[in-house]
Amino acid sequence: MTRAGCGRNVADMLGTHSTAGPLRGLVQRLQDWPVASQQQARRNAMVAATACAQRRAERDDVADYLHALAHPTATDADEPAPARAADIRTSGA
Repeated sequence: MTRAGCGRNVADMLGTHSTAGPLRGLVQRLQDWPVASQQQARRNAMVAATACAQRRAERDDVADYLHALAHPTATDADEPAPARAADIRTSGA
């Protein structure tokens, strides 16, 4: 006893039906969905990884800057400190 249509493609079976055109497109989209979904997930992961790397680099830059402010080296002590915006406003008035 065999089942009708066993071993046949779903699209082939839909080809005999009067609504085969619209259903064929739906079936194709359903078959393509896992691949498209995986590709989109990979793109999202790449964007997220890039954003995380940029934030990490910014954090490292800020940490280095704050460390340099807290622990000036001998060459830093010889150079004049940069003028701050508050100092410029009060001295120019």
